[in-house]
Amino acid sequence: MILGIGTRRGITKEEVLEAVNQALDECGLNLQEITAFASAKLKENERGLLEAGELLGIPVNFLPDEVLNSYNPPSSSQASRFGLKGVAEPAALALSEKHELICRKKVYGRVTIAIAR
Repeated sequence: MILGIGTRRGITKEEVLEAVNQALDECGLNLQEITAFASAKLKENERGLLEAGELLGIPVNFLPDEVLNSYNPPSSSQASRFGLKGVAEPAALALSEKHELICRKKVYGRVTIAIAR
């Protein structure tokens, strides 16, 4: 399964870890079921996101705008101000095998998470 992540600028790894754990608990999933994190290319320098992925041993994939915009996420997104249809949901869908959201996006403080299989 793929965990799509959108963040505010300057988030910490602790914020990301807390959001990931909450999302997994709420969806009844284990960290071992997650094969990758996915986010927008514009987040590739977010230290907290990179550090969380490294700490958990999960690769973080940053997808270009055109890939994210090729999906029509079910939820509206503040990413529209960056010219994106969304981040968490489209990123999770793009890397998943079945392109099926099992947990629609939810906001945890300054981190947004969606999960797809």
